[in-house]
Amino acid sequence: MKTTPLHDTHVASGARMVEFAGWDMPIHFDRGINEEHIAVRHDVGLFDVSHMGQIRVLGSGAEAFLSYATLNDPARLRPGRAQYTMLPNDRGGLIDDLYLYRETESFLIVANAANTAEVLAHLRGLANRRGDDVHVVDESATWALLALQGPGSALLLERQVDADLSGLKKNRSLETRLSGCPLKLTRTGYTGEDGFEIFCHPTDAPIVWEILVDAGAVPCGLGARDTLRLEAGFPLYGNELDASTNPLCTPFAWVVKDKPFFGREAMWNPPCDRRLVGLQLLDRGIARHGYRVLDDEGTAVGEVTSGTISPLTRESIAFAWLDSALCETGTTVDVEIRGRGVAATVVSLPFFSQ
Repeated sequence: MKTTPLHDTHVASGARMVEFAGWDMPIHFDRGINEEHIAVRHDVGLFDVSHMGQIRVLGSGAEAFLSYATLNDPARLRPGRAQYTMLPNDRGGLIDDLYLYRETESFLIVANAANTAEVLAHLRGLANRRGDDVHVVDESATWALLALQGPGSALLLERQVDADLSGLKKNRSLETRLSGCPLKLTRTGYTGEDGFEIFCHPTDAPIVWEILVDAGAVPCGLGARDTLRLEAGFPLYGNELDASTNPLCTPFAWVVKDKPFFGREAMWNPPCDRRLVGLQLLDRGIARHGYRVLDDEGTAVGEVTSGTISPLTRESIAFAWLDSALCETGTTVDVEIRGRGVAATVVSLPFFSQ
């Protein structure tokens, strides 16, 4: 398995390590998933997300190329700003969901670890076919990436870096230093909380991690990252999103801008016979990936994509694809759990209020 620059740090701390997308990653540390989750909601948590891919797109045609290659609009980005976006295929579905950062003379893409090679190959192939003046470079080995998340993250981080973070708004970036280590900070994250993603040199990552943990950040693993993103109503590629998912049939249709883009003809104006919705179970049980959703006659009308017990609210929550006729908020369905139907209701996202 691949390892991040923080692998030895995690093992030495006693983290429980698991395989994820070909990487040996911490699923949780000594506090466990629930306490890590609560630490992020109430204070500050720190994640190692160095397994994610970093791909640079540069050249005079970079903006036009990415406007065609992605669903959001990179022309709206000024240097130092970022946006959530998606990479479409030619079948009306998705190759990945991404974060796109505009720098002074280039763009930096952060891709999901499991999809980095496919994203890289697709972008290079598309650029070659179009003949754009762009270069697509894999910089995944150049960066370590940490995520400091939670309502106390700005105060904790500002005490450690040579920068005033009070004016750094969401989806904006700056460069600074922490104990002499050069950093790129972006006010982004995947938890539903305020926070920062921290790009640094791989050799500096253990130093940065140790300083932030010593300052009070709680080490967090992939388990809490998953429960936090689900509670916040964020999708996960491979669960809510995949190669057959038309994003126009999801709560994330706002990403799709009305412009020319790769695969537009296959994606545009879909029938949306099913939609992605949030569910809250009304009785005990956990809705797992792949569980069937039933109507009041016991007919299968959908399927769960992700589910958990919210560590914050203690409610059982889930994402599910559901027949469009049943997607109105307040509609009641059943989730089939171990052969019995557990009542659930369609709810609006996110699953919690800050």
